[in-house]
Amino acid sequence: MILKDDWSAFLNVELSKDYYRKLQIFVEQEYKDKTIFPEYDNIFRAFNLVNPKELKVVIIGQDPYHGPKQANGLAFSVCDECKIPPSLKNIFKELADDMGCAYPSNGNLTQWAEQGVLLINAALTVIESKANSHKGEGWEIFTDSVISKISLERENIVFILWGAVAHKKEILIDHSKHFILKSAHPSPLSSYRGFFGSKPFSRTNAYLSRYDKKTIDWRLS
Repeated sequence: MILKDDWSAFLNVELSKDYYRKLQIFVEQEYKDKTIFPEYDNIFRAFNLVNPKELKVVIIGQDPYHGPKQANGLAFSVCDECKIPPSLKNIFKELADDMGCAYPSNGNLTQWAEQGVLLINAALTVIESKANSHKGEGWEIFTDSVISKISLERENIVFILWGAVAHKKEILIDHSKHFILKSAHPSPLSSYRGFFGSKPFSRTNAYLSRYDKKTIDWRLS
């Protein structure tokens, strides 16, 4: 599990803690014994695509997709050749309504990450066909610490919290320094209870503009 130097420096205290060392050992063994997603080299892909100094937006999910050739290390994102999952379909519907963007041909969100959007799950790994199977193994401690440190050391970051799991992270964020966007989860089970019409993309860009930050081009080619 390799983090690029900029994130390793940013999280140096966290990476030296006992729980994280135990987490490393657990994850290594899981990849040896079972089919785990995403691919091992993509565990920290969400971080390694974004320089912490250039971070603008944080989007928080639950855990990676647990089907073959789905997870690519970014929350809500899938590999190019993968069928677009239902929650991501609804994200794209809201994107089209909110920003007038064309509906993307695939579900790869790498272009968002490359513009400063950190797409992280509460847990960064999962066993094949077993959603939330690595919950409670240490990932939540790590990702909560990441959110807290971003909140403490950065300013004017947009935190997009979709659904109950993400809503619980609100207590980690300083409201006086950052912009928090909360809504229902984009899942078909909850999207009509406040996700549709929440306009997270245009509201994010309006906030970034207010603080003279380059806005996100949400279009996906």
